[in-house]
Amino acid sequence: MDRPIPLPWYRQLVLRIATLWPLKAMGTSAFMALFFWAYFSVMENPVGLPLIMPRLPLDQAIPFSTLAFPAYVSLWVYVSLPTALMSGFRSLLLLGLWSAALCLFCLALFWGFPTTVPPVDIDWHLYPEMALIKGIDAAGNACPSLHVASAVFSAVWLERVLVNVAAPVWLRCLSGVQCLVIMWSTVATRQHVVLDVIAGALVGLVFGWASLRQIESALGRQGI
Repeated sequence: MDRPIPLPWYRQLVLRIATLWPLKAMGTSAFMALFFWAYFSVMENPVGLPLIMPRLPLDQAIPFSTLAFPAYVSLWVYVSLPTALMSGFRSLLLLGLWSAALCLFCLALFWGFPTTVPPVDIDWHLYPEMALIKGIDAAGNACPSLHVASAVFSAVWLERVLVNVAAPVWLRCLSGVQCLVIMWSTVATRQHVVLDVIAGALVGLVFGWASLRQIESALGRQGI
């Protein structure tokens, strides 16, 4: 018996997006609402005064740039992609649990070991979009960068999905470049220093690797 011809990668991605899309949409919205509630609760009740993170020579080599703002906020689209591309309920549920575990790990660090970035000589009133994120953010959440951890975690998952559907190399590279741009933006907006980025990337890689290993063991590689 002849094997069925697999669908083209782009049709597979469309079918994945269409699978359980109301649940994915509502789940993503609820997850983000719950996250921000927990985030602001932690920021308002740290254990102690935040430690100021040191700058490295690389921090000075990365200039402040207003062009980093759209890259910075693009995280919220990027981290939604793995959820949108899950192929079934079990993989969707397990991804959500691992994402929650990553967030809770970082929030626990922010609560017990608060850190902040060094002050910079920039008049944020000259940059309204930057002033917005500075006003929302608070001292205590610098290291590890949860922004970077979430981006790297998502990049790991997107790589697995794109490999599973036999997506072209250029699309996989585009995902990786977007992750790197988000990482750059956290320093170029002066939201984080390089040490925060390194720590966040390590957290994202560890949680990404552990989650893929556990879920592939439960569902098989093609179950993602």
